[in-house]
Amino acid sequence: MDPIIAATHPDPYPYYASLRAKGGLTFDRPSNLWIASSAEALCAVLRHPHCQVRPADEPVPKAIAEGPAGRVFGQLMRMNEGERHRCPRAAIAPGLQDVDPQRIEDLVRARFLREGAEGLRQAQFIGPVSVVAALLGFNPADSRLVSELTADFVACLSPLSDATQLAAAHRASEQLARLFNERTEERDNPLLMGIGQGFEGADPDNRVANLIGLLSQTFDATAGLIGNALLALIRNPELHQTLKDDATQISPLLAEIQRFDPPVQNTRRFVAAPCQILGTALEPAATILVLLASANRDPQLNPQPDALLLERANRRSFSFGTGRHECPGQTLALEIARATLGTILARELSLDRLAWRYRPSLNGRIPQFSDRP
Repeated sequence: MDPIIAATHPDPYPYYASLRAKGGLTFDRPSNLWIASSAEALCAVLRHPHCQVRPADEPVPKAIAEGPAGRVFGQLMRMNEGERHRCPRAAIAPGLQDVDPQRIEDLVRARFLREGAEGLRQAQFIGPVSVVAALLGFNPADSRLVSELTADFVACLSPLSDATQLAAAHRASEQLARLFNERTEERDNPLLMGIGQGFEGADPDNRVANLIGLLSQTFDATAGLIGNALLALIRNPELHQTLKDDATQISPLLAEIQRFDPPVQNTRRFVAAPCQILGTALEPAATILVLLASANRDPQLNPQPDALLLERANRRSFSFGTGRHECPGQTLALEIARATLGTILARELSLDRLAWRYRPSLNGRIPQFSDRP
C-alpha cells in the first residue's frame, strides 16, 4: 500500500497506524511527498501560514486553467489564501449555521426515494445538493438540475478525470453560473440574499463561484458520509437494529463515522516559504499529504481510536479540516446526512441485498452501491 491508494483501500487504517509509528511527519520517497500522519503533525501543518492550499506556480490545475471550470476553481475560497479566502467565508458561513434542521428534514423526506441501489444513489449523490439548492430558493425541478450539474462539475476537482469529464465540467460550470445569476435576480430567498449582502462590492463572479463551491463540497462530503454510515450498518447488524429502534442515535453515529471512516481521507498543502514543522526543515515547493483519517485515529487524540463508539467522550476529528480552512458547512452536511439516513431506515431498504465498491479517487472514500445479482 502507499499513502495515495490508501484512500480507497478496504482497510487502510493499520497502514496509517504504521505511518504514525514512524513519526508524525515523514518523507515518502516513491511519491516525493511529505506525509503528516499524526494529530500533532496535522495541526502543525494546517495551521502554518507557509503551508498553503495550492502551489504558488499553479493556482489552478493546468488541465482546466483555460476553461470556465478553471475560472470558477480560481475563485473558490477553499482554494485560496488571505482575503480571497476570508471574505467569501465570512459571506457564506454565517447563514449556513442558521438553517432550520426541520426544514432540512422536510426537504429530504420530500425527495422520491426508489428501492434498492438506485434509491441509495439518489439519496447519496442527488438528494444532498438538491436540498442545498432548495434552501437557496430553487424550485424542485431546478434543484434536481443543479444537483446533476454539480455532479458533472466536481470532475474538474479530480486529477483522475478524463477529457470527456473535464469538458462536461466546463459546460456544467457555465450552466450553474447562469442558474445562480437568474436565481439571485429574484431576490426572494433570505439565505441567498444574506449571502449576497456578504459579497456586496465584490465581483459577482466571485459570489457565484463560491456558491458553486458550496455545492461541490456538499456533493462529495455528504455522499461519502451517508455511504460510510451505511457500510457501518451493513457490517454491524446490531448497530443497524439500534438505529431502527432509536432514531436519536443517528446523529451520534454520523459524528463517529466522520471520525472513524471519513469521506475525505487526505488533503494537501504546498510549502510557500522555508519553514520548520516539528523540527523538520521544509523547502519551498515541497508537498505535504495531510492524512486526516490517520490523525482521527491517533490515540493521542481519541482513546480507543479503532473502536466505533456512539458514546465517545470529547470526540475529536479533523475530517472537516481545522484552522483557517475548516469547512463552514459541517453542520449543514451532518444535518442533511442525518435526515437522509433517517429516511432510509424508515423505509426499511434491504441493505443486505447490496454490493458496493469505492469510487476511484485520490482522497475521497465514497462507496457506491449496486444490487446483488
